Amino acid sequence: MATTDACGLDTSVVLRLLTGVPGDQAERALSFVRAESSAGRSPIVSDLVVSEAYFALQHHFEVPKREAVRALAALFDNGMLRSEEGGCAPAVLRAMAAGSQKPGFVDRLSHAQYARSKKRLASFEKASGKLARTVVLS
Repeated sequence: MATTDACGLDTSVVLRLLTGVPGDQAERALSFVRAESSAGRSPIVSDLVVSEAYFALQHHFEVPKREAVRALAALFDNGMLRSEEGGCAPAVLRAMAAGSQKPGFVDRLSHAQYARSKKRLASFEKASGKLARTVVLS
């Protein structure tokens, strides 16, 4: 069970874990995460950090969207990291890894966050019409 003094990771740490560069920082990030986990304080990652990492992987590291989704999902699936309380990113990543990439990650994340509080989503994105309780403004 995680303690209340668990640490939230920022995007720079998540990116080092995913890319391994720069090497010295990636090693420190991995050592930190392992030490925290061993102490019963699995680090947490917010939905905002996952979103930023998703775009950084694509735009700065030229990782295709599908691979970025799979890499981020793996961080949660292997137990290395956990989501913030009430976070929606892991479930959204898993759903995208198993199927279509449309609507996109942030659209799906927004939908999941609204759905969590029983709200509908309004969007101009036609692909968002695939999501329950979504109004597409056409």
